Amino acid sequence: MSDRKLAGQFFDAAIDLLQRVRDEEDGTIEAAGTLLADTVADGGRLFAFGAGHSSLAAQDVVYRAGGLALMNLLAVPGVVGVDVMPATLGSALERVDGLASAVLDSSPLRAGDALVIISLSGRNALPVEMAMNARALGVKVIGVTSVAYASETRSRHVSGTHLKDHCDVVLDSKIAVGDAELTLDAVPAPFAPASTVVTAALMQAVMATAAGTLAERGIEPPLLRSGNVDGGHEWNGRVFEKYADRIFYRR
Repeated sequence: MSDRKLAGQFFDAAIDLLQRVRDEEDGTIEAAGTLLADTVADGGRLFAFGAGHSSLAAQDVVYRAGGLALMNLLAVPGVVGVDVMPATLGSALERVDGLASAVLDSSPLRAGDALVIISLSGRNALPVEMAMNARALGVKVIGVTSVAYASETRSRHVSGTHLKDHCDVVLDSKIAVGDAELTLDAVPAPFAPASTVVTAALMQAVMATAAGTLAERGIEPPLLRSGNVDGGHEWNGRVFEKYADRIFYRR
């Protein structure tokens, strides 16, 4: 089997997942975008969190051309991507009880804000506690996860619950347990994960919905422009100045 054929199979699998998410999650995407628009309109701040590779989709909507300027990254040292050494330490930190509380206690999150929590499995202590504690603070929580994990895996949190159990809105990425789309007789393990592609698309769909919802209400969405187009820096400078009290990635 040629590499090109495998590449085509992966694209087909990713496209199928994207189509499922588009069709089956339309209502929840609308709800999530509306929640973010409500937060912006009410003077709240927006945050996104993900651990390990789930952090990639969170980072993709922060300080992004064409994205909402108010989206901030809620960073947890050691679990933002795979930059910690050894990389396996990041996975271990996701299972540490109490870490989410420490992060939230020192973060700018407050009642009236919105937090998007991205976790493919939604089973580890960190995303579960992050959602539970954020809601206790009066923060609205959007969870982006694979609901299949909740029925096919056991929670690693003492409560026995998953991320999806502690959210105001849940977006289901439809990713199968194990996050690998391809198999081959000559390869002993499944391969070709698609969770990053699908989750990043979900996040951008929510951002687009939020921007459109604000515009429908007569509120100009606080969007950033590319710094690589003429006038982009000047545009962004005005946005940064107007919303300085709600943007934390420049401090």
